[in-house]
Amino acid sequence: AVVSTQSTGGFVKVVKNKAYFKRYQVKYRRRREGKTDYYARKRLIIQNKNKYNTPKYRLVVRFTNKVIIAQVAYATIEGDKIVCDARSSELPRYGIKTGLTNYPASYAVGLLLARRLNQKYGLDETYTGVEEVDGEEYYVEKEGERGAFYCVLDTGLSRTSSGARIFGVLKGAVDGGLDIPHSSKRFPGYNTETDENNAAAHRARILGEHISSYMQTLLDEDEDAYKRQFATYKKEGIMPDMIEGMYTKAHAAIRADPSPAAKKEKPEGYKPKSYRRPRMSIQQRKGRVAQQKAAFLALH
Repeated sequence: AVVSTQSTGGFVKVVKNKAYFKRYQVKYRRRREGKTDYYARKRLIIQNKNKYNTPKYRLVVRFTNKVIIAQVAYATIEGDKIVCDARSSELPRYGIKTGLTNYPASYAVGLLLARRLNQKYGLDETYTGVEEVDGEEYYVEKEGERGAFYCVLDTGLSRTSSGARIFGVLKGAVDGGLDIPHSSKRFPGYNTETDENNAAAHRARILGEHISSYMQTLLDEDEDAYKRQFATYKKEGIMPDMIEGMYTKAHAAIRADPSPAAKKEKPEGYKPKSYRRPRMSIQQRKGRVAQQKAAFLALH
């Protein structure tokens, strides 16, 4: 950009001139909103020309304050198409009533997505994945004529720190039978010095042992803090020694029936709630103006 400078002693002010503004190009809307990293997105969605119109599937994982969202999607010119969707708001169906954004919930969402997707394509019996959580490294191998469903992890703008919850979703999806390229270096329990993965530590994290131990510590040392911090657990009657069993039962329930809940049928004559003000007739508008005039004149 062409800029000029004005010096006032030790301070130099950059003045953007007309040439700068004439050449300025506005960035994409989702870049301006800070929602999409287009540098990463391009590399995730661009497909080789010799593969023609073959979709390039991504495991898209996003976290809100209350919900974990996992989707398998592929890009088209019109926009991304969603193949399968799973959310932590569905977990109460499987017995996980609270703690819907922690690491064990992340694993459960990944497992639910994988089993649901495999069921959709008739791969659920061929690729069962890891049926009992052990935290060990696992990579899907081809069985029979059809290969496992292949996709790559799309982390978006999330920090890919070691032990991050996003890798809990990845581990759940892999254990559920999806083929996702990964290594164990970002999982909880990995030791960078010895270059070894501690499977027992990862299993403990998946089954919420860190939560139960912290609950027990607070219960023993500060009951007021326990009641405040684990109020929803207390309300649901979940005690520290019940955490692991809750998650193992949920994993079994997800494998038994990963299909989404049936949508509620809307009653006949249902009209969605509208927040738009209804259109006024000319007589109503004139009457409204007359009322405003009268109110104004009464004050003055």
